[in-house]
Amino acid sequence: MRHRSLAIVFTFSVSVFSCALERQASSDYHARRQALARALSGGVAILFAPRESTGPNDLYGYRPDENFYYLTGWAEPGAALLIAPAQDAQDGSPAQSYAEILFLPARNYTEERWTGPKLGPDDPKAAETAGVDRVEGLDQMRDELAKRLPNLNAKILTDIPLNDEISNSERPLSWLKGANAFPVGTSYADIRPLLSRLRTVKDAGEIELIRKAVNASIAAQLSAIRAIRAGITERELAALLGYEWGRRGCERPAYAPIVGSGFRSTILHYSSDSATVHAGDLVLIDAAGEYSLYASDITRTLPADGKFSSRQREIYNIVLGAQEAAIAAFQSGKSHLLRHQPDSLYDVAFAYINTHGKDSHGEGLGKYFIHGLGHYVGLNVHDPGDYSLPLAPGMVFTIEPGIYIPEESFGVRIEDMFLVERGGKLVRLTQTLPQSAEEIEKLMAH
Repeated sequence: MRHRSLAIVFTFSVSVFSCALERQASSDYHARRQALARALSGGVAILFAPRESTGPNDLYGYRPDENFYYLTGWAEPGAALLIAPAQDAQDGSPAQSYAEILFLPARNYTEERWTGPKLGPDDPKAAETAGVDRVEGLDQMRDELAKRLPNLNAKILTDIPLNDEISNSERPLSWLKGANAFPVGTSYADIRPLLSRLRTVKDAGEIELIRKAVNASIAAQLSAIRAIRAGITERELAALLGYEWGRRGCERPAYAPIVGSGFRSTILHYSSDSATVHAGDLVLIDAAGEYSLYASDITRTLPADGKFSSRQREIYNIVLGAQEAAIAAFQSGKSHLLRHQPDSLYDVAFAYINTHGKDSHGEGLGKYFIHGLGHYVGLNVHDPGDYSLPLAPGMVFTIEPGIYIPEESFGVRIEDMFLVERGGKLVRLTQTLPQSAEEIEKLMAH
């Protein structure tokens, strides 16, 4: 009876794991691990998933570490991953074949009453379920490292925290060092630059998940735009956004929603969302959802009255013109996002803003464009990536010019998401969300 009960619990555990997030095929994660192994230059990669926390700040529950999830698709806490490339015999150590091992903590049935069932390392189908070559218990990690590492001068790549950072690896690495898991002369290097470079280009499965996040967020933006009126509160709009993308499968917002009206639309990371929208305000909505851990990022700026004033329309059209100028200048394999780079799209957008329109003092508007033009989007809304590379197929990023004029109590930002397709074509993933002033006014009239 006890074994039968455990089997039922395990079956339930697998079903919970399989339906919690839309996971890509195991072969996709395996391909990423092999790509990483080829870049390790003889080193061994060790990554750790965060432990489960049930503190008051975990509003949306446990979220996997992005790099760990990128390599494994594994969404449960407390695991560890070892990736070791094939090695020739050296310094008295035998030759080694490629190895990937997912280490899982032993099941704690008492804790699972609070946090839900987990997959244990002793289950005969653990490797198949997790989609890795091998699964071992976490308590076997020390012995596996001792067998895998050379006798001297091993190189370990892991997430090494910078100042004031919290690292998943800090405590377990300290324990492993104390347990003599690493040979004399072991060196440690930060694995994150390697993973950032790999994450720069998205595969087809990632792009599909990003599209789902974008489409759910477009629907949410449309609902919020239709709801805008004088007297509504920013918080009502933020709540409506969350409801709309949530009912379309997003598990959480991709970042703290920004709903800023009037002067608050000039505050870039305004997140109080606590004021009331007044007649004549512009309402800036920078809000989007996260679908199966993949983010989206969208901004629209709307008139509370359903019609832009002449000055609001002037500035809005300049911002839109700057985005269109950057899009027109794009060349796959050549353009860059950051300012002062070769073929910089930022420089194109800035030049457009600074040569169209004036402020109340008769000066150019470039000084009111106070942030970058765009950033990569993926498992993080500001996804790590190699910005030294030109924009090329498989890259997903935003183009988001803006003008913020505090003395006139309004700001305008237009932010859309873009994908470079395989043939080099630039595609606006947010194509179905109205963008021009005329389209927005028409939408708000219905």
